[in-house]
Amino acid sequence: MPRPISATETAARSVAAIALGLLLIGAAGSPGHVPEPDGLWQGVMRGYTPNSVKGARVLDTAALVRLIEEKNPVLLDVGPADKKPASISPATPWMPAHRSIPGAVWMPGGGSGTPNPQFSESFRSRVTSLTGGDIERPIVTFCHPECWGSWNAAKRLVGYGYSNVYWYPEGLEGWQAEREPVTVAPDPAWALAAPADQPK
Repeated sequence: MPRPISATETAARSVAAIALGLLLIGAAGSPGHVPEPDGLWQGVMRGYTPNSVKGARVLDTAALVRLIEEKNPVLLDVGPADKKPASISPATPWMPAHRSIPGAVWMPGGGSGTPNPQFSESFRSRVTSLTGGDIERPIVTFCHPECWGSWNAAKRLVGYGYSNVYWYPEGLEGWQAEREPVTVAPDPAWALAAPADQPK
């Protein structure tokens, strides 16, 4: 007949099982354990991201402030636009405020991982205009923490041949924890150029 398991043993086994589960989850999908995809990320946009973008440099807030002061980079905010709640009448105007880093160009949906060539060309064309065609001009991509969109945008820029690409993974929330954000409108040129079927 099997020996009865005591309450202490049961508790110990439960703790061990939970610890093992957390260890396995952490190894597969926690900060610092997410491998860089070979190409653009096409999954859910919010979630743990890698700590790096091959060919780009990663910034924290202090480094971003220095870069802005010293090199006047192009700041690309690719955060999505808020969706109009279903509870609001279609006849009611919907103009949510979007907060961003001062001087940023807001390109909603610009971090899409779509393979659509029209999207890629529209994104490249807008960035070319913003940089004056200078592939050495510093460019910073950001959105929110744990946002694949800004990672994708940096990855695209590296692929286009830009040599001073920076990724700011702390995003707007990281900025406003130490600095004042401003209200910005969507970039009008991007609104006209982006494919109609892309999220804004």
